[in-house]
Amino acid sequence: MKSIFDKVSYDCSKLVTESYSTSFALATKMLATSIRGDIYNIYGFVRFADEIVDTFHEYNKEVLFNDFEQELEKALKNKISLNPILNSFQHTYHKYSIPYHLVASFMKSMRMDLKKKEYKTTTEYKEYIYGSADVVGLMCLCVFVDGDEKEYENLKESAMALGSAFQKVNFLRDLKADYELLERSYFPNTNLLELDETSKKRIVDEIKADFQLAYSGIIKLPAEAKFGVYTAYKYYNKLLQKLQKTPPLEIKNTRIRVPNYQKFGLLAKSYVNYKLQLV
Repeated sequence: MKSIFDKVSYDCSKLVTESYSTSFALATKMLATSIRGDIYNIYGFVRFADEIVDTFHEYNKEVLFNDFEQELEKALKNKISLNPILNSFQHTYHKYSIPYHLVASFMKSMRMDLKKKEYKTTTEYKEYIYGSADVVGLMCLCVFVDGDEKEYENLKESAMALGSAFQKVNFLRDLKADYELLERSYFPNTNLLELDETSKKRIVDEIKADFQLAYSGIIKLPAEAKFGVYTAYKYYNKLLQKLQKTPPLEIKNTRIRVPNYQKFGLLAKSYVNYKLQLV
């Protein structure tokens, strides 16, 4: 029965989420059960594409990515795939009528990571951020508003800002790995070899502005999504605070983390704020 295969597919996307990101998995568990699986499905898809370009160094990444992209197109067209991650994603894609251009923009940015090493202009930087992060926020927003086009348009800008903030925090946290292992430099007009407090402050202030815009949309989200998204927002805000307090030299030489006990503390505080309708 196909229902069994579909359940296996959804379980695979959930497993991918829980295996690759404890923080995102925790936030997703705070979503209503009615939409939780669909966010797992989106995360599984974007994670697999990202893994191809970031970690499969022993293989021909371009060949793997081309194969993945072809299978994606078939999955979206045929509404089934023997790749369980793509099968689960196509289900969510069709269920919520996710615009194809969002998927295409995401794949375009992932393909950039195959060869592009440096983003020298703000235009290049924003294009990459839009495709790699903003559109993921918009895919999730399609699920959150359940087809309400008016709500989608009202929350679109803040959803993109939250995606941007998450991505930029990851860039700042992963400076060492991106620069030394992948030879990539995302921030334009920034010499990572000579990262100083002035350059770091400019990046942090940019992220803070994204978070401020994002929050204005979080408080307007449907109840099914608000607590989960707010939890993720609080986690990344905490990570940004730690990065802000960390000297540039340390950021370049280590990966800053939020310990598990602090994650659960943030979850508890987020829940209290949510229940007291402070968000």
